[in-house]
Amino acid sequence: MITLKEGDKAPAFSGKDQDNHKVSLADYKEQKIVLYFYPADDTPACTTQACNLRDNYGLLKKEGFTILGVSPDEIAKHKKFEDKYNLPFTLIADPLHKIIDKYGVWGEKQLYGRKYMGLHRTTFVIDEKGVIRKIFLRPRNKQHAEEIIKAWHELK
Repeated sequence: MITLKEGDKAPAFSGKDQDNHKVSLADYKEQKIVLYFYPADDTPACTTQACNLRDNYGLLKKEGFTILGVSPDEIAKHKKFEDKYNLPFTLIADPLHKIIDKYGVWGEKQLYGRKYMGLHRTTFVIDEKGVIRKIFLRPRNKQHAEEIIKAWHELK
């Protein structure tokens, strides 16, 4: 489970994006980052969240945010998801849970009384110095961009 707290240094990571390019946190030095973890491409809640970020991409960019999505899906599945929904941001494939484990977002979940292991939908807002400024443990998928911007303004 998540042991990171607001004020902690964001753990370094690297992985491959939907275009099979290497991506690392270090690539985004001195940038504000929305690092959002989601369970799976092309599922209802994950699509709603991604499309909200897509639809508000201009507002997020205007605020200076770079958006990075991470899920345990493979590169090819990310590419299909990006193409299907015209997503303008980077999706990082993490099938071996290297990034997911560093951020502590994998753990026990429950659905209809059945317990299982899975990814907890979580968003980390990281400032230009690499510090986690806000953690959304239960993002509001339909208003996620709005809640990110609102929280950022409250932090100032």
